[in-house]
Amino acid sequence: MKTRVILIGVAMALILSSCWGNKKTKEDAEALAAEEVAVAEAANTVSIFNGTDFTGWRAYNGTEMPARWTIEDGAMKINSNGKGEGDANIIYATPFANFKLTFEYKVSKGANSGVFFYAKEIPGGPIYITAPEYQILDNENHPDAKLGVDGNRASASLYDMLPAKPQNAKPFGEWNTGGIMVYKGTVIHYQNGEPVVEYHLWTPEWTAMIENSKFSSTNPNWPNSFELLTSGLGTDAEGNVVGGYIALQDHGDDVWFRNLKVEVLD
Repeated sequence: MKTRVILIGVAMALILSSCWGNKKTKEDAEALAAEEVAVAEAANTVSIFNGTDFTGWRAYNGTEMPARWTIEDGAMKINSNGKGEGDANIIYATPFANFKLTFEYKVSKGANSGVFFYAKEIPGGPIYITAPEYQILDNENHPDAKLGVDGNRASASLYDMLPAKPQNAKPFGEWNTGGIMVYKGTVIHYQNGEPVVEYHLWTPEWTAMIENSKFSSTNPNWPNSFELLTSGLGTDAEGNVVGGYIALQDHGDDVWFRNLKVEVLD
């Protein structure tokens, strides 16, 4: 961070000197300096989808991209299997710890999907028991929006735990903007320019939320999900945040994602 500040300061001094030497205005110099600052700040941002191929992505618990994922008009698309469930979940194969993910998504009528973070690969286990989920849903046409508690399965919610409020998802067929910020255990979900959910990992409140959800310790369907979600997921043995994978869910429906970018937070 100090190095970046020094570089920005040097750049601004050189630009100001050059502009005044050429009889340009102070406003010109400030505009150019602002561009240099923007470039420096952008150095911590990485695009995790280039719009043309699946570089960096692979199947969860696999090595290749599942065939049902394709690229359409600069977006990555999971194509429907007609079943309402799917096993073609994918991960970006670089873990992130403290970060802000931004993306755009669009759903077909009645579609369901999700974005996971801090995902871990568990041989033989489904991805959704390993990581928190930012719900992706057609609220008007998928029945899951009416299930759960207080709308906690609607779009942008922390799935089955906390509802997104305000609920501002656009109808199926329209592009939405989404975001997830994770910083030292604090998590915020964004949807269409607004923060809609906030929670704090690895706290007593976090444990209570999971115990009151479908991922509780009493659910026989996923006997280790409660342990995975409450055991400091994303940390090492000393409690340091080491991160996990960003992942996209296949739930058997047509869903599109584009402009996926990660800003690494110091």
